[in-house]
Amino acid sequence: MNVIRVVAPNPGLFTGAGSNTWLLESCGCVAVIDPGPVCEEHRRAVVSAAEGFVPAAVLVTHCHPDHVGLANDLAAVWGVPAMGASPGPGFKPDRLLADGDVVRVGDIPIEVISTPGHTAHHLCFRAGPALFTGDHIMGGTSVIVAHMAEYLESLERIRGIGVEMLYPGHGDPMEDPDEVIDWYVEHRLERERQILGAIGGGAGSVGAIVEECYQDVDSALHLLAARSVGAHLRKLAAEGVVELPQGSEDWLAPVVVPAGHAEEA
Repeated sequence: MNVIRVVAPNPGLFTGAGSNTWLLESCGCVAVIDPGPVCEEHRRAVVSAAEGFVPAAVLVTHCHPDHVGLANDLAAVWGVPAMGASPGPGFKPDRLLADGDVVRVGDIPIEVISTPGHTAHHLCFRAGPALFTGDHIMGGTSVIVAHMAEYLESLERIRGIGVEMLYPGHGDPMEDPDEVIDWYVEHRLERERQILGAIGGGAGSVGAIVEECYQDVDSALHLLAARSVGAHLRKLAAEGVVELPQGSEDWLAPVVVPAGHAEEA
């Protein structure tokens, strides 16, 4: 098995050094994982990296445009299926993937693992000792979580599955996967404790919570941080820890802590 990385020329606050496109090669066949944004320079780089191999499939972890923009174009050029868990803007899958599906590339079975959290239909792909994590786990930039309870469950799901290397959608490959996952889980739980502390200290809106808990984060990311705060609040509301009035995910909407919980926060 051979893994090749092509980094898209889209660096930024949200993408780090750029979006990673991964080529997984086995026995002369190659699958492209997250082909990247619509960008002619990146398209040429991916095609060049795949030269000499027989394309087998184009796989996408989720439908954000920096990951999926070139999927249908490359699949059509190569005459292979574009595969993902759901359609999205700019992406129409030829084959829908579900948890437990297997896509073979050469001698390598690629196992599909459902990992909702960053998005509702996010996937990871396991190939032997490697796990391609998309935006479920990233290096050097923050994961924005839309569905916090599901995200934590998805992290627990991939803990201890026996992989040796994580290949993220942004940043460098990571060794010691279980240590990385432990850090991710603790980071989210620590952020939850901070959110409850902010509420207990009088923060009465999502915006106020972000200002209190994300002081060490570039203010340009605060609106995106509000999404993660909203995901934490929905999880806490489902557990009966906080109450969320209608529209409570709005930037200035109030957050209500039920009687008895403010002291615990």
